[in-house]
Amino acid sequence: MKIVVDDLSHPAIHALLNEHLQSMYELSPPESVHALDLEELKVPEITFWSAWEDSVLLGCGALKELDKTHAEVKSMRTPNALRRKGAGRAILAHIIATAQSRGYQRLSLETGSAQAFNPAHRLYESVGFTFCGPFEGYVEDVNSVFMTKLL
Repeated sequence: MKIVVDDLSHPAIHALLNEHLQSMYELSPPESVHALDLEELKVPEITFWSAWEDSVLLGCGALKELDKTHAEVKSMRTPNALRRKGAGRAILAHIIATAQSRGYQRLSLETGSAQAFNPAHRLYESVGFTFCGPFEGYVEDVNSVFMTKLL
């Protein structure tokens, strides 16, 4: 598996991000969906990675700088057909290592609260994320779960 900084131009990335957004809107009401679209990911404070095995896209993830000490995990996704192969864990480990190398002291995320998000919750907990309250402009929402990890 090769994880690379991605310029968001590959059609496979577009398809995966569309799958991600469609899934989020199926699982949560629109006002509770915080997933970013293609254009929202193209800002300087976000670094976006994709994971590949040869020409097969295994997943993606992003790191958004909130301030000089705090960053947010965004756009974690593996294609539905390729789940449970370790790509999500590898991308998350890459994001955590990058956050540490950049000197962030805390890494946070928002994800859904529906049962379908339980595998994501378990993944984040397994690498040291703990549940917390809203951060950086988010508000309490029964459809959201907030997690954080001190680095």
